[in-house]
Amino acid sequence: MMLHATAWREGILALAAAPLVYYALATVTALRFFRRERASILPAFTPAVSLLKPVRGIDFASRENFASFCQLDYPEYEILFAVNDEKDPAVPLIQQLIAQFPDRPIQLFVRAEHLGANRKVNKLARLAREARYDIFVLTDGDVRVGTNFLREVVAPLQDKNIGAVTSFYRAIAERNVYAHLEAVGAASDFFPGVLMAQWTEGVRFALGASIATTRDWLTKIGGFESLAGTLADDYELGNRIAKAGGKILLSCEPVWTMYPAQTFRTFWDHQVRWARTVRLCRPLSYIGLLFTQGLPWTLLAAFLAPANWVALTYLAAYVLLRFSVAWTVGVWGVRDEVLRRKLWLVPLRDAIHFVVWLASFASNRIHWGGLDYTIQQGRMIPLTGSDRPAG
Repeated sequence: MMLHATAWREGILALAAAPLVYYALATVTALRFFRRERASILPAFTPAVSLLKPVRGIDFASRENFASFCQLDYPEYEILFAVNDEKDPAVPLIQQLIAQFPDRPIQLFVRAEHLGANRKVNKLARLAREARYDIFVLTDGDVRVGTNFLREVVAPLQDKNIGAVTSFYRAIAERNVYAHLEAVGAASDFFPGVLMAQWTEGVRFALGASIATTRDWLTKIGGFESLAGTLADDYELGNRIAKAGGKILLSCEPVWTMYPAQTFRTFWDHQVRWARTVRLCRPLSYIGLLFTQGLPWTLLAAFLAPANWVALTYLAAYVLLRFSVAWTVGVWGVRDEVLRRKLWLVPLRDAIHFVVWLASFASNRIHWGGLDYTIQQGRMIPLTGSDRPAG
């Protein structure tokens, strides 16, 4: 009996080392990626671009975010906005933008054909039909970019084997602990996972903040119309391009994304919805995430450790390696200022994330855009009997 208990303890102690190894490998992978990408020289490829921006509502920095796209150092591009209806609060801001930058081709489109439950994709489908050019750069409504953004994400598309270029994102957050926790989670945990996926199997998905692709690659996957019923449209877009034979590249030119102030309830709902989305898109990988979560394993190892020095070793290793990967990827690599200032939140975020990970298994149901859906094979099935928004 004693031998059996000892074997169980040693097995758990061995498993508890897995996240620590993961942190070490992710740190090395990040160092290699960012050093290589920063030293690379982009080809002189600057074709005309259509910037597609589906928008719904505004946030605390929408004016500055929209304006950043009008000040890009790039020879020729157009900006196409789409909203669900003329009462959207973004409409006056976009109209002001058109007046402020009269030499910049900017158009606003109101309403889009109802193709599926994902209203963002409905708008993208319309924008793609309206676009004059064959290079598409998709960015979310809450994204801000630097002046060199288009040169960085478009140049790799000179290689016809490149199906899409996607970008990391830095945080701009309001002064709110839940906004900070979300930002810290993306830069310190999600991005290391992205880099590890690139190292182990190649990137077979895209990050929704920014995706550059071409009309040809969209045609090969059935256009945006084929994505209109999906929840994780960014993941599906990259995954389907990869399945069609296109390579997905990670750009080392991050964009910025906004993290508004939240209540605990909205923070919790958003975290669970996001986690549930990942679980339903990549079920096996999602289960594997259990072995990348260092905090619960470290605490379990410390509790079961046969001696105090073993417990202290696990705790010290977690602190050292966890902060190492967070700093290397988020602060040094992506240059996220929120993470740099709030690095001490990483263990608290890890504790919350483990509870969120468990909660995501409770159901396949999500609440999104004011409606309830269940997810079946990546597609949103409305529980109300209709996926059309009320009104």
